[in-house]
Amino acid sequence: MTDTQEPLSIIVAGASGDLAVKKIFPALFALYCQGRFPEKFHIAGFARTDMSSATFREHLAGPNLVCRYGPCDHCSGKQEAFLKHISYVSSPYDSPEGMRKVNLALLGEGGMDGQENRIYYLSVPPFLFLQVTQTLAAAGFLARGGSGWDRVVVEKPFGNDRASSDELTQGLGQFFEEDQTYRIDHYLGKEVIQNLMVLRFANLIFDPIWDRAYIDHVDISWMEDLGLEGRAGYFDRYGIIRDVMQNHLLQMVALIAMEQPVSMDSKYVRDEKVKVLRSIPPLALDDIVVGQYTAGEMKGKRYPGYLEEHGVPEGSIADTYAAAVLHVRNRRWDGVPFRLRAGKGLNARMTEIRIHFRSVPGNIFDGAAAMQPNELTIRVQPDAAIAFRIMNKVPGLQIDLGESFLDLNYASAFNAKIPDAYECLLLDVIEGDRALFIRSDELEAAWDIFTPVLHELERQRIKPEPYVFGSSGPEKAKQLAARYGASWSAQ
Repeated sequence: MTDTQEPLSIIVAGASGDLAVKKIFPALFALYCQGRFPEKFHIAGFARTDMSSATFREHLAGPNLVCRYGPCDHCSGKQEAFLKHISYVSSPYDSPEGMRKVNLALLGEGGMDGQENRIYYLSVPPFLFLQVTQTLAAAGFLARGGSGWDRVVVEKPFGNDRASSDELTQGLGQFFEEDQTYRIDHYLGKEVIQNLMVLRFANLIFDPIWDRAYIDHVDISWMEDLGLEGRAGYFDRYGIIRDVMQNHLLQMVALIAMEQPVSMDSKYVRDEKVKVLRSIPPLALDDIVVGQYTAGEMKGKRYPGYLEEHGVPEGSIADTYAAAVLHVRNRRWDGVPFRLRAGKGLNARMTEIRIHFRSVPGNIFDGAAAMQPNELTIRVQPDAAIAFRIMNKVPGLQIDLGESFLDLNYASAFNAKIPDAYECLLLDVIEGDRALFIRSDELEAAWDIFTPVLHELERQRIKPEPYVFGSSGPEKAKQLAARYGASWSAQ
């Protein structure tokens, strides 16, 4: 682990954007409130938006900087102290001269000497990663010498297929070594997702039943009851498969299906994830359904269809919904379908994993109500929870069966604040822990699963199945699920 008492500079590209303002800076403030920063640190933001450092600090202050880890009456003082460590420079992303102003801000207003540790957070669209990095290099940021380390954080999606991902990896590799590169998937920072390995490998009860002999199928769902929310330019370029399924959901598959690592060292954890991903053959066109929402009404409000959304090109075939079935071809999982679905404009907002166990053979309770198979539900959002469905006898004079749940709700079970995903991940960057970040070979394996079917969808210009905003998704997605055992679980 890194000595976190060494002076630290954090340079945020795209600092005026929504991601930085609503997620990155609040997470940094939360770490500051918990005493996770060295005594000497400075955060320099830059973006194309024209404003002064003072205006930028005013822009950050307010409801986004929440004192969750201390008395509320001290919050304004904490905010004020934190904001003193922040400066801002307006600069085009391709201007070395503008980038040198960022360095001057660190040396002047930030009080640094150029030898401190530095984190470069690229909170910009992926197509700007290389441009920003080249400009940083041209401005002399990446050839400082001295004892300080450099680390770069990049947001998904990492490319839009295997070839573009490789190009991005090679481009960044000209300036940063693999162990300096932190490819962030914020779902890996969520408390329940981090708990998956603890649940599996710290509880012996699950070990003998975590395989094809006992598990019938696995469902992973990501659902939003929202439309584009002003993100048409980004979303239409990528679609739901690239935006959610190829990264968030596939990472959950890897954590569910991986073997126990030698230790929690980042190398061994990521080695096991790569083995699983390389065991999954490319997704077949027959095993995927794509959809696109049409206008609908939910809770008394009318929502426009995708093609009516502002900024969406006429006739777009971007997918706002996808359901897919993956197959893990190894001894533990062969024959167990992993059913994934992700969509916008649906009838619920939630992310969860459901492990469906096989039915009990030789049912001796013939006269009782039908037995439901055991089911383990791991809910990521909106309320983090773990629930295990079991069958019990309903109290009475005869044997009637009823299902009940062993239920763990995080909010009520733990007397602690659940950290935001970005807090966990940014602290890991500072401390040099790479276990929750995507390695280059892991990224390659993930794209190998989805690239062929993405190219086929685009080559044939397959029109997405329509589904009404506020519904559960396209009818064909239900038919796909039924081909592999059962319908999607009711929400």
